[in-house]
Amino acid sequence: MSKINIAVVGTGFIGPAHIEALRRLPNTNVLALCEVTPELARQKADQLGIERSATFDEMLKMDDIQVVHICTPNFLHYAQSKAALLAGKHVVCEKPLAKDLHEAEELVQIAKETGLVNAVHFNLRYYPLVRQMKVMREQDDLGEVYSVIGSYLQDWLFYNTDYNWRLEPDKSGDSRAIADIGSHLMDSLEYITGLKTVAVMADFNTVHKVRKKPLKPVETYSGKMLQPEDYADVPINTEDHANVLLRFDNGNRGVITVSQVSAGRKNQMKLEIAGSKKTFAWNSEAPNEMWIGNRDGYNESLMRDPALFHADARSLISFPGGHNEGFPDTSKQLFKEVYAAVEAGKMPENPTFPTFADGYRELLICEKILESNRKQAWVEV
Repeated sequence: MSKINIAVVGTGFIGPAHIEALRRLPNTNVLALCEVTPELARQKADQLGIERSATFDEMLKMDDIQVVHICTPNFLHYAQSKAALLAGKHVVCEKPLAKDLHEAEELVQIAKETGLVNAVHFNLRYYPLVRQMKVMREQDDLGEVYSVIGSYLQDWLFYNTDYNWRLEPDKSGDSRAIADIGSHLMDSLEYITGLKTVAVMADFNTVHKVRKKPLKPVETYSGKMLQPEDYADVPINTEDHANVLLRFDNGNRGVITVSQVSAGRKNQMKLEIAGSKKTFAWNSEAPNEMWIGNRDGYNESLMRDPALFHADARSLISFPGGHNEGFPDTSKQLFKEVYAAVEAGKMPENPTFPTFADGYRELLICEKILESNRKQAWVEV
C-alpha cells in the first residue's frame, strides 16, 4: 500500500498528539515536521522520529507532501491553511479555523474551489458514546430535545502564575475559554442534538485580572518551578470563566459553563441532554459510560461496547467492550475518516468529519457569544 505523506506544523501540546494518532493508521506517513526555525524543526523532528524538518515555507515547496496538519497558535491558522490549500495540499486545521469570520469564510470558499479535503480537529465528537448519542437521537430514542446542560471545566490556568500563549489576544483571539474549549462543547452539542443555536446570552468573568508571565519558556500542562523574579505582571482581558444561555431552533433552551480555573477538573466536558422520551448524560473524564434517564422504569448505564452499539457508531470502536478507549483514540478515529477522503482524492458529498464549514459555524457562535458578553444582552446567531 502506498502511504499518504503528511507534514505536521507546530510542536506544542497538540502537534505531537496528531502525530501519535496518525502513526496508528495504516495508510499515513508523517514525513515532515515544521517549526519557526530550521534548528527548532530539526530538534523536534529528531525527538519525534520524523525524517524531514523544515520551516513552513520550505515544506510548501515539497511536491510529495499531500496533507498538512496545522497545529500552530490560533493567529497562524488562516494564513497557513490558505497557503497549504493554494499549494494543492489537503488540510487538517486545529480549531479555531481562523481569528475572525471574514478569514474563515475565505478559507471555506478556497477549500470549496480547490475541491481539496478540509477538516477541523473537533475530535471530541469522536468519542464512541458521543456518536452513539447522535445515532440514538436520529433513531428517535431521545425524542424532542427539551433542554441541554453542558460544561467544560479545566484547571490548567488555576493559579495566577499559570501562563500560556492562549492568554495573549494577538496570538489567541479575543476569546479564550469559549474559543478554546467552549467551541468543542458547542460543536458536540449541535452534532448530537441536530439543533442549531439561534440566540445566546453570555456573561464572562476574568478571575485573574493580572497574571505573572514566566520570563523563561514553560510548556503547556508542565509543572511550574520558577522563582518570583522569573515573572512579569501582565494584565488579562480574556475570560477565565463563562456562562452562556442558549436558545435553539426548536424553541427550547440550554445553558453552558466553561472554566479554566476549576481545581481538580483536568479536562472534563459534561453533557446532559433531556428529551421527551429519555435523558442522555455523559462525561469525557469517564468516556466509556453513558447514563440514560427514564421517567417510568429503571435508569440505564450503557458501556462502550461494539456489541451494544448502533452500526453507525460501531465504526469508532477499535477494541472489545471492557477495553477502554480515550482521548488519543478520538483523533485516530477522526483522521481515519479524513484519510479515507484523501485516498479518494476529494471531499465526500456528505462528510462525516468536521469540515472548514463546521469551523466557520463554531467561530460564528463564538463571535456572537463575545458580542453578547460585551452588550450584556441577547444576540441572535
